[in-house]
Amino acid sequence: MYKIAICVRNRLEMTKKCIEGIVRHSKLPHQIYIYDNLTNFREKEHFEFAYNLYKHGIITQYTFNTKESTFNAFSKVVALNQFGHLHQADPNKKSCEFILFIDNDMIVTPDFDVILQKAWAEVRKYMLKNIKIISQVPGGIIKRNPLKVKIAGFSCESGKAGGSGFWCVQSNFYDEVGFLPESKFVGINKRHDSSYWNLLNSSSRGQDYTLGLKHKFCIHCGKYSGSVCNVLTENKNKLNKEKMIFFDEQEKNIRNLSFEEFYKKIITDEKLMNDW
Repeated sequence: MYKIAICVRNRLEMTKKCIEGIVRHSKLPHQIYIYDNLTNFREKEHFEFAYNLYKHGIITQYTFNTKESTFNAFSKVVALNQFGHLHQADPNKKSCEFILFIDNDMIVTPDFDVILQKAWAEVRKYMLKNIKIISQVPGGIIKRNPLKVKIAGFSCESGKAGGSGFWCVQSNFYDEVGFLPESKFVGINKRHDSSYWNLLNSSSRGQDYTLGLKHKFCIHCGKYSGSVCNVLTENKNKLNKEKMIFFDEQEKNIRNLSFEEFYKKIITDEKLMNDW
């Protein structure tokens, strides 16, 4: 069994495609934890979506966060800390093989979880104790160094940094790496991953801590859905910035496509497939 933690803010149609991708493309038993942070567009439909996920047993937890429950700090930091504290309190956490942090604009590919399971087994087999994250290349990983061995059958590179839109970590991540302090994220809407880089560098004693496989675990679809973090950061001084993250047109375009149509669209998009 493994756990998936997903952060959401608006972009309901993208979230639906993200969850459907997980349902269709996963093979292993898993638990899904969704953190819906400060959604201010199509709120009723978000609650209806949560109800349907709960009714059909697809999710383990769906949390609706507000400005107050996230302390006016970057909601992704607060939400993943909430998840982390819950995970730490889990008396059965040793049965969790790994944790996947994923943004809702990521669409996973078939058998992603089976490959991640094999990858962690081989990381342990080869005693790569400095590796704290498994992701894909390039995935924002810098200073990459090719490994002499293949991991889960794929060539791979180790390095540092990496975007937290898709981070697979071990169950002891919060013990080994830790939590980010919410107080340092008040009034900002970015820097979750870059702030973790310092903790990761420390916990790995300056060695490479991110392992990128040359395999497409997921496809980043921000091009189609819009980016909440980027829009809020770029327009932080504008009074109407909250309305700028509705992404109404993008939502309609995604809603009009079935999952099969959308998946075909993104896997044939050369820019998306060569990006992230």
